Amino acid sequence: MAVTASHKPGKQRKALVEMPLHLRRKLLTARLSDELREKYGVKRLPVRKGDTVLVMRGDFQGAEGKVVKVDLKRVRIFIEGVQKKKADGTPVYVPIHPSKVMITKLDLSDKLRLKIVERRRGRTEESKQEGE
Repeated sequence: MAVTASHKPGKQRKALVEMPLHLRRKLLTARLSDELREKYGVKRLPVRKGDTVLVMRGDFQGAEGKVVKVDLKRVRIFIEGVQKKKADGTPVYVPIHPSKVMITKLDLSDKLRLKIVERRRGRTEESKQEGE
């Protein structure tokens, strides 16, 4: 996703830092597992607290757990079980970028999120019909 039309790295970074939260939410999207993609007809959704995700890349590859916290400012998520120990022995969550995870179970306790999924499904079906 292009943050700004400029190719200059400095302007790209500045645009990311100054991005408003309602747009920053779009940076927190992660792909859905094949089963969920088949069920809901949506390819990607923003990660939320309560979703179960599978880490696909990095040192914690293969780890699966619930999302404990979503950090909009740093564009990172914190997952249950993805922790490391500090020097004094206390565990601390490791921040993971949402593009490196796959959602395996959605938290649909919020009715608004279900509406979002339905709306997004309608968009994908429309684009498929236009392509035919």
